[in-house]
Amino acid sequence: GIKRAVVRCNVEAKMIESYFEYILVLADIPSVADNFYYSVNSIELLKKFPKHSKVELKVDTGMHRHGVRMDEIDEVISTCKEKELRLEAMFTHYRSADELSSELFWQKKRFEEIKENYKHLPIRFHSANSAGIFRSLTCKDDMVRVGIAVYGCLEMPSSFNMPKLLPVLSLYGSKIATKTVQKHQSIGYGASFTCKEDMNVSTYDIGYADGLFRILSNNYITPNGSALLGRVSMDNSTFNSSEDTLLIFKDARVIAHDARTISYEILTSLKPYIRREIV
Repeated sequence: GIKRAVVRCNVEAKMIESYFEYILVLADIPSVADNFYYSVNSIELLKKFPKHSKVELKVDTGMHRHGVRMDEIDEVISTCKEKELRLEAMFTHYRSADELSSELFWQKKRFEEIKENYKHLPIRFHSANSAGIFRSLTCKDDMVRVGIAVYGCLEMPSSFNMPKLLPVLSLYGSKIATKTVQKHQSIGYGASFTCKEDMNVSTYDIGYADGLFRILSNNYITPNGSALLGRVSMDNSTFNSSEDTLLIFKDARVIAHDARTISYEILTSLKPYIRREIV
């Protein structure tokens, strides 16, 4: 039932255009007017849009990353009319919706002011990311932009009313070879892991080139209890396992914690050539 999607660039939009009736492109400019919607991130960008392009105005309500200032909105609307651009929506992005602070509320207040000031225009308004959705009991916008929650990996402070989402993506590795490594012998580049006893270990076909971060070397245990031994190589890694297929992770939040990053980075680092299987 999802009919709308938000992507980064034209290439991504083209890949999914047959699946959605509406696609918003956040960081690209059309060469000719087409069926996609394009974010206006600055007044300077307006000069580059071809006539009749469908645009959505990104307003900076406090994140200070990109988007026009609130006092520039009228100028943008006038410029859109002059250049015959089709202004379809205004939107913003919350910088701290997933954190225990008051910042979400003053940003929302600013956006509510924008909606009130421009409610006479026949346009859409949207603002909520995954965390923003679940910080409120109601939604007064025309749509929401669900991101990490789609993967069931939303993280918020325990004091919030967190939805009971389940992770939907697991990563597996296929065994390349198994061997016995004797006591006092070391494994991998730099000999960073030395066996304290004879061990049966296996290499699997996933390394840092595939998205298994090198920082996890000697610092990760799979959900089934297999330890990562030695440094992660470019195209493979070694675990104390003999399974033909090894579950690397089933919850990106767990491995992200060990990699000292966020689940978004784990998931977006997985290379597109890794075989996807829907079960």
